[in-house]
Amino acid sequence: MVTVLLSATLLLPQASWAHSKGLYSTRSEAEQRAKQLGCDGVYDNNGRWMPCSNEAMLHKELREE
Repeated sequence: MVTVLLSATLLLPQASWAHSKGLYSTRSEAEQRAKQLGCDGVYDNNGRWMPCSNEAMLHKELREE
């Protein structure tokens, strides 16, 4: 399992980075971050909140930041 996670981090560094930068405990925190990024909405990801309407939009906004 650790090998898989490590491999994913090395092979997909932007995706891993976006998740570490985009997970919030509350909806309110994710909404504030969405405003900062200039995107609309938030979404639930396994009990954690992420800014923007979906993951693809979050990645796009983080690349432009």
